[in-house]
Amino acid sequence: MKKVNITLNGRRLSGPEGMTILELAQENGIDIPTLCYRPELTPIGACRICVVEVAGVPTLVGACHTPISEGMVIHTHSPKVRAARRAIVELLLASHPDSCLICDQANICELRQIAADLEVGLSRFRSRKRYYPIEDVSPDIVRDLSKCILCRRCVRACREIAGQDVLSVAHRGFGAKIVVDTDQPLNKDVCRDCDVCISICPTGALRRPKRITEEKKGKPLVISEEKGE
Repeated sequence: MKKVNITLNGRRLSGPEGMTILELAQENGIDIPTLCYRPELTPIGACRICVVEVAGVPTLVGACHTPISEGMVIHTHSPKVRAARRAIVELLLASHPDSCLICDQANICELRQIAADLEVGLSRFRSRKRYYPIEDVSPDIVRDLSKCILCRRCVRACREIAGQDVLSVAHRGFGAKIVVDTDQPLNKDVCRDCDVCISICPTGALRRPKRITEEKKGKPLVISEEKGE
């Protein structure tokens, strides 16, 4: 296979033709933050957290979907790149609910981890919050779309890993959201015993009902906490 020679953060490196900037960086121990990317999913460059600077290119490019080309000179953590990543994270946090202290995923939320790594605290930007009622009609999945960052991981995982097509993206701009069918509650038989979308969500937008979580941990069920029981 043809080798492509590039310069990455001052280092002369090479990789096979078709390899992306992100893949080459990871192969050489260089960490580029991502939110929408997962190696088992088709890259789409939705979150833009992985942007890098390429010499001669006027705009920053997404590392997850940009293939390396001969002679590329790439900077993954230049001041311009870090400033862009910080701004993107601040924009995400500006419309994100301020409920991290009571969120079940607070300690493993990838958005918060990246914000901490970039030293992003309070967002400089003012924006409306996305507030949706918690959806718990399904016995298998609880959705809190207020915490969704539209990374589309769940959509791709449902289609590419689970082999289903339950989720999609609807509407535009601030009103964009992940929907089921014509924006119906998520209560599908195909979701039973499938937690692909839950395991791949980078925030607390998707989680198992407490009953199922306690069953998996071997704890006694707390019946009073389950609706309708």
